[in-house]
Amino acid sequence: MRINHQRAMTRLATAVGAGALLAAGMTATAVAADSGPAAAPQAQSVGVQSGWVTTWINGNVRYGPSTSYGINYTVAAGFTSYGLCWTEGGHVSANGISHNKWVKLDDNAWIWGGLLQGNETGGVANHC
Repeated sequence: MRINHQRAMTRLATAVGAGALLAAGMTATAVAADSGPAAAPQAQSVGVQSGWVTTWINGNVRYGPSTSYGINYTVAAGFTSYGLCWTEGGHVSANGISHNKWVKLDDNAWIWGGLLQGNETGGVANHC
C-alpha cells in the first residue's frame, strides 16, 4: 500500500509544480499584466472536483462499491489517498453513520465514505 501512497504523493508534487490551485480544485484568479485599473480580476472555476481523502478510522478498501465486493486492502486511521469520484453503492451502517456513498480511489479501489473525514464523500464532489 505504501507504493500507492508514494505514487499519489509524486502526483501531488507534480501538480504543485504545475499549479497547486488547479490540482486542489480551488478557484484561481487571473489578471492580465496590462489590464489597467478599469479591469477587475475574473475568477475562473477550474472544474476539478476530485481530491485528497483521509480516513478517520480503520477500515477496508474494496474491489467495488459495496461490502459484497472482496477486500482489496485494509487501511488505518489517517490513511490518505486521492479520491477520483463517488457513487451510490451498497448501504452501510457503522460507527453511527448510515449511507450508500462510496469513493473511487486513484488505484481503482473503493472506500465507503463513512470511513472518511468530512462529508459522506470525504469532500470529493465529482460523481462517477
